[in-house]
Amino acid sequence: MALSRYDGCGETKLDCVSPGGVCFDPRFVGGDGVTFYFHGRKDQDFCLVSDTNLHINAHFIGKRNPNLKRDFTWVQSLGIMFDNHKILVGAQKTSKWNDNVDHVVMSFDNTTISLPPNEGSKWNSLVMPSVTVTRTSNTNGVMVEVANNFKVIATVVPITAEDSRVHNYNITDEDCFAHLEIGFKFYNLTDIVDGVLGQTYRRDYVSKTKVNVPMPVMGGQQRFSTSSIFATDCSASRFGLNTNRRDGVAEYPILHCSSGMKGSGVVCKK
Repeated sequence: MALSRYDGCGETKLDCVSPGGVCFDPRFVGGDGVTFYFHGRKDQDFCLVSDTNLHINAHFIGKRNPNLKRDFTWVQSLGIMFDNHKILVGAQKTSKWNDNVDHVVMSFDNTTISLPPNEGSKWNSLVMPSVTVTRTSNTNGVMVEVANNFKVIATVVPITAEDSRVHNYNITDEDCFAHLEIGFKFYNLTDIVDGVLGQTYRRDYVSKTKVNVPMPVMGGQQRFSTSSIFATDCSASRFGLNTNRRDGVAEYPILHCSSGMKGSGVVCKK
């Protein structure tokens, strides 16, 4: 759960170091509390979560680093599928960043979602009242929830000049690589859930990453690769399968977590 339990705002503040957090380039905190990185590839889509009635893909943007064998990547948008519905949450491309300008783009079943630029403003689906979108700040922050299925908090952030200098991203004035930092909470996952993040919520999951290194990296990008933001054709797909559900197994309601050295790890206790 990447939502703060201790703020007074009804769990609407993003927390990148708790289970379900997907932030930075991109760093994941699994349902088991273990922190890892999944770099994928720029301009491609990858399956983050795939269960019988929930499938979440992420579109990665990035830059090629000639000194590395991988791209620098960030999550630009999410394609969320459940029942027969689709939700898109994305970060709009921009050159110069302005905190007062909203860079969030959203749609439900291909219809644009528009919200007044006021924290707390809310949108409800007329065809499916269980779907709500709420602004968590005047601009660049939203919470999307489907009752009894999932909640996601998404904040659009840029790559700053300081980030670029420290990490050698070589970001220019043409594109600040606006991207999403995300916190997920899941209410009703099954034990066959898969995906880069989803697999870490299974009861039998054992992390294969080297957690004792500064940047533990999860591989398997071919297994999680999908053909588009709303495709369910990754090898890890479970969407549409039938199975018996386990109520609430993935909520981890009493996990207490703290960050590791300089945020590079997470320790959780039940």
